[in-house]
Amino acid sequence: MLTRSFMTPESSKDLLAYTPMLHARMFIETVKFRDHHFQPTRSSLTTPANKKPDGFSSDLYLDGHPKIDRPLFVQFCANSPDELLEAARYVEPYCDAVDLNLGCPQGIARRGNYGAFLQEDWNLIYKLINKLHLNLDVPVTAKMRILESKEKTLQYAQMILSAGASVITVHGRQRDQKGHKTGLADWSALRYLRANLPPDTVIFANGNILRHGDIHRCLQATGADGVMSAEGNLYDPTIFAKPPDAESDNREYWRGRDGKGGYRMDAVFRRYIDILYEHVLEKPSPVRKPLFLPSDPLTQDTSVISSEVPEEEDERPAKKRKRDHKDLKPTSPNLLAIQPHLFHLLRPLVTKHHNVRDALGRSRAGDMAAYENILQMVEAAVKDGLLDYDADPDKYEESDLPDEIEQQANLDKEESTVATVKACKRPWWVCQPYVRPLLKEALAKGSLTMSKKDKRKLEEENILGKAKLEQGGKSEREKLDMGDGMHEEEMPKEAMVAG
Repeated sequence: MLTRSFMTPESSKDLLAYTPMLHARMFIETVKFRDHHFQPTRSSLTTPANKKPDGFSSDLYLDGHPKIDRPLFVQFCANSPDELLEAARYVEPYCDAVDLNLGCPQGIARRGNYGAFLQEDWNLIYKLINKLHLNLDVPVTAKMRILESKEKTLQYAQMILSAGASVITVHGRQRDQKGHKTGLADWSALRYLRANLPPDTVIFANGNILRHGDIHRCLQATGADGVMSAEGNLYDPTIFAKPPDAESDNREYWRGRDGKGGYRMDAVFRRYIDILYEHVLEKPSPVRKPLFLPSDPLTQDTSVISSEVPEEEDERPAKKRKRDHKDLKPTSPNLLAIQPHLFHLLRPLVTKHHNVRDALGRSRAGDMAAYENILQMVEAAVKDGLLDYDADPDKYEESDLPDEIEQQANLDKEESTVATVKACKRPWWVCQPYVRPLLKEALAKGSLTMSKKDKRKLEEENILGKAKLEQGGKSEREKLDMGDGMHEEEMPKEAMVAG
């Protein structure tokens, strides 16, 4: 809803939302798990619904609401066809498709045998998708990762489609590309799928989407029908919105003297909190002053903003207060998610303003008074930043630092994020993506350490790689890719980003 709020009513119709990945077995086992992760109705989902709800039903709540949360795909992870179908039955009336996650690369997915760790068991994947395809009234979709070669990835996609998937979302990274090993998503692999799958196959591309401009570049480079952004949307919820016209009087959007800009963090924070008031708490949000602009007449502000989280007066023993507070802890997933969402949104700001970081760290789920106080702190910080930029804009226009020049000279473009960081970087009060350091950068900075076993493996790979280049040899992936029947094409530099 926050992302859609920055788009025009017409363009927001093109935005498709996915739920977070839901564990199918846990979803069917307890009402509490369903209440904490999917709330299409005010009453709990005790049994699967037999039919689609009336669009005007007073019991309809937030998730999948026909007026505010559609189109919507509900995503599950599973390794049992029967459990997946039972879980899908609960959500079928409230969504436009059910998606099977085959892309999660995390350790918990390995231990639970789901996500990307099913990709060796094609027979099971076929059964999972086909079970839904034969028994649901809504379409079935799947999210997958690329495999070790384009040919193998094509066969994998063909199997998923033959099982009954109507849409495939393809993450252009392999399973082991995560954390500091995330690296670059391979858009050429998606272009290969586009060229070799039937023309009517619907493909969504995932990976390397850091900024609004990356969306068009990805569509052009891959030929995909749509673009998915997950982490990019967390750090900048306005990523799918076009910037407003430069001539428009928009207090929410900031532009520097070089024309570069983005939506202000205090503006996005406000919208987020006001949406929670309207749709979750169902009460009016506080009356707010217009966002500050340096051109506004400066007035004496006598209000005092505390960096402490406000607490209610309570003279009862601490143990009893703690027990009662635990009992009153909100169960709404929308209130539980406020703090982690704000840490993503405000990352550059809290790195500089530790008082905001500390207050946010002490905040409790559902404590709107605390979040209102943090919002005031953010607004004050942004005001100071805007005035500082107005007084001395040169300090915010960084030139190449000596160590950055040296780093770029020592690393090739696939081993350095310096250029990407410089392209994405905005002043700390503007929403912007987080560019994760690549493996060699993280090791050089000391932010990542490796075991002796991993060090030996990396050294062996480097030695073998150099030997192959000296002998004019090619890797197995390069040999396979040479025979893909497509002419070689240089990827646009803008497409080579890490995120």
